[in-house]
Amino acid sequence: MVNAKNLKMKTLTVFTPTFNRAYCLGQCYESLIRQTNQDFIWLIIDDGSTDNTESLVKSWIAEGKIAIKYHYQENQGMHGGHNTAYRLIDTALNTCIDSDDFMPDHAVEDIVSFWNSIKDENNIAGFIGLDAYKNGEIIGSKFPENLGKTTLEEIYYDHKIHGDKKMVLISKIVKKYDPYPIFSDERFVPLGILYLLIGKDYKFLPLNKVLCIVEYMEDGSSRNIIKQYYRHPKGFQYARLTTLKHSNYLKVRFKNAVHYISHSIQLRDLKFLRNSPKPFLTLSAIPFGILLHVYVLYINKIKK
Repeated sequence: MVNAKNLKMKTLTVFTPTFNRAYCLGQCYESLIRQTNQDFIWLIIDDGSTDNTESLVKSWIAEGKIAIKYHYQENQGMHGGHNTAYRLIDTALNTCIDSDDFMPDHAVEDIVSFWNSIKDENNIAGFIGLDAYKNGEIIGSKFPENLGKTTLEEIYYDHKIHGDKKMVLISKIVKKYDPYPIFSDERFVPLGILYLLIGKDYKFLPLNKVLCIVEYMEDGSSRNIIKQYYRHPKGFQYARLTTLKHSNYLKVRFKNAVHYISHSIQLRDLKFLRNSPKPFLTLSAIPFGILLHVYVLYINKIKK
């Protein structure tokens, strides 16, 4: 489902995976209407909503105020929404704005302007901007002014920069990578795995501009991470294995070995040591993984 404004090719796709979020999706819509640069299309991936999301989006398409593309699919989880978005996107750039978040009025203008200044750079997969709270406070820390090409791992572990950041990806680059795995009985795979894999081949440029205003809803993934952890062990186990194999940092690999063991115990995966890309490191993490598993069981028991 698409409106007439989409007939002109845009530079940026703002995509929003959503599941039963009609009650807050309007905040994102209003922020996109206010953008000082309209060189974007809003791609809404409706991940099996049973509320009035479809009729609401149809009313916005009928208004014709911004370019909107709507796609419905059976529920797959946030990562499944990202898979579909990357498959459907045909603009040079893309960024994800979650259904409970929105963009400051200048965000698209900042993205397009920065892209025009750096698009001839070699070996980059996009750039990384800032997230902020509604009161304007930056989440975590800004980038050092002299920071050049980098990866997400380097940002957090070499440069000691904290807080959630907003990824803006070059679409033709992200399409080179395999989609997130879909597990029929689960609905969550950590999204950062893709950025880790991209970082093995490409760099990102930092942009000290706020591109997203974040609101952590009570029913959102960020506030329910322990429940997600317990409900989706296959998705997390996959992420831990991938990080064990590809992370450049020993402390990150060890931490993920601990979590990998916890998930494997829950899954009764007796081949976890054989399947680990770092078997000796995984072996040394077993006592900590057992303790973590017990802790997760306890936390989920008292939260029920």
